[in-house]
Amino acid sequence: MTSAKQAVILAGGKGTRLRPLTNTRPKPLLPVLGRPCVEYVIRALAEAGVEEIFLTCGYRSQDMVDALGDGRQFGVNIIMCFEESPAGTAGAVKLLEDRLEDTFIVASGDVLADVDMRSLVERHRHDGAVATMALTTVDRPEEFGIVGLDEDGRIIRFKEKPRTEEVFSNLINAGIYVLEREVLPEIPMGEMYDFSKQLFPRLLAAGRPLFGALLNGLWKDIGRPRDLLDANIQMAERKGQHIEAEGARCRGKIVADYFSASDSCIDGPVYIGKGAILGRSALLSSCAVGKEVEVDASSIIEDSFIMDRCSIGKGCVVRGSLLGKDCSIDDNVTLLNCILGDGVRVNGPAMVEDQMLE
Repeated sequence: MTSAKQAVILAGGKGTRLRPLTNTRPKPLLPVLGRPCVEYVIRALAEAGVEEIFLTCGYRSQDMVDALGDGRQFGVNIIMCFEESPAGTAGAVKLLEDRLEDTFIVASGDVLADVDMRSLVERHRHDGAVATMALTTVDRPEEFGIVGLDEDGRIIRFKEKPRTEEVFSNLINAGIYVLEREVLPEIPMGEMYDFSKQLFPRLLAAGRPLFGALLNGLWKDIGRPRDLLDANIQMAERKGQHIEAEGARCRGKIVADYFSASDSCIDGPVYIGKGAILGRSALLSSCAVGKEVEVDASSIIEDSFIMDRCSIGKGCVVRGSLLGKDCSIDDNVTLLNCILGDGVRVNGPAMVEDQMLE
């Protein structure tokens, strides 16, 4: 048997670096190609044979309940667990000790993880590990926990958020673990306790079989606005294809539901949500626009992320920006490197640069 039937998704964070977008929703519900980010993790677990998922919530937990329900639509049973106070990554799992069996997976709910979980579990079994850490490579390992492996894939050292001169690897902890239940007694009850900072170094010092395995698929941290924007563009590149659309000249990889266009230009990678309307000579390039977004004539949306039901007037330029739901942008407005919370209105004509508007 190679599957793990249970998983824990840690989804209690506040996403403070993504404000104001997270003022009105928890970070795991921020959309990637129109779907909540956490949905990709759930689907990856379901595809690996997981049947029961414990989802730990904290901030705006009712939003999580409303969005995900009991998990039936994903083919799993989701059990919501509410943290009264933060317990740390390992501490949150410790609270579920009496409900977890044998081998289980722990995953972060606030990263994009369109990945192969099954091969991770198979590698864990093959290695005879008590804990297997999913690894990925990044360009800036200083922002993460880095890992050193021996030739067999066994973890031999860690460093959390190293200084540049301390970097010995570009392999980082992706926040996805396959664990044996026997590690849970190592986690103290009733105190803040972290996997990477405390439990894994403890297992390593005790000589327990702790392994690392490279993830297959797309993994992306969405901790900052630029990361969320990049996650959408990278997924559009990964999932998109060339399309023909009436009223639009299309190039590159595009993911689109039904939309209408009038002599518009779409230059992928681009995501377009259902019911979007593109005006005459509108241009979409390297961007994601949600459901029922209206982009009026001669407006340019480039390198940007626009959530559902936003309205962009005539002759606008939106570049390097993220807009929450229901924003209204007047004619002849230029937004450069801005973040707008839900429902923000920008009167025109105007040039707005490097602003956060709530």
